[in-house]
Amino acid sequence: MASRRSLIRRTTALAAAATAAVVLAACGSSDSSPSGHSGHDMGAMSSASAPATASAAQGSRNAQDVSFAQGMIPHHRQAVAMADLAPSRANSQQVKDLAAKIRQAQDPEINTMSGWLKGWGEKVPDAGMSGMESMSRMDHSSMAGMMSDGDMDKLKDLSGDAFDKAFVQMMISHHQGAIEMAKTEQAKGAYGPAKTMSKSIVTSQSAEITEMNKILGKQ
Repeated sequence: MASRRSLIRRTTALAAAATAAVVLAACGSSDSSPSGHSGHDMGAMSSASAPATASAAQGSRNAQDVSFAQGMIPHHRQAVAMADLAPSRANSQQVKDLAAKIRQAQDPEINTMSGWLKGWGEKVPDAGMSGMESMSRMDHSSMAGMMSDGDMDKLKDLSGDAFDKAFVQMMISHHQGAIEMAKTEQAKGAYGPAKTMSKSIVTSQSAEITEMNKILGKQ
């Protein structure tokens, strides 16, 4: 009789232990995510990554980056407007080729910088503004090298060798101004793509200045 009671007690204890194990396993699985991290761990990971994602979406920029884009857009537009005169007015094929190269480089940069400003919620300079209007309305005292409206009118009235010489002289000054602005962006800007573009501007336009000085030397 005593042996039978002992057997019953052992069976009951084993059943209780098995039940407890099942309960504990169920609790453990409810706290686990499909990837093996607990809900708390996943929450911590999500909250930690949120600021980085938001920062990446907004872009790390400062006032200099905005100023660079707002200033360089009308600066580039004027260079493109000058380049557009060359096919019908220039005598030298070298000048015509240079003008085409300037347009091909600067048109896409205008579009890129306009996209930055729109994404940042900043004003994009009006396409219809002349160079001098851009400087006065946007208050860009650093926009060195910009031609006055009078300078542009004079260039439009020239053709042949006279156009070639004036175009090259004006474009050298224009490029020197753009390089100055780009170097300011490199030194004070924060937005990576803008700094990369500014570096490209310095490199490409410095090379074009060298080319234009050679053209002047031939005349």
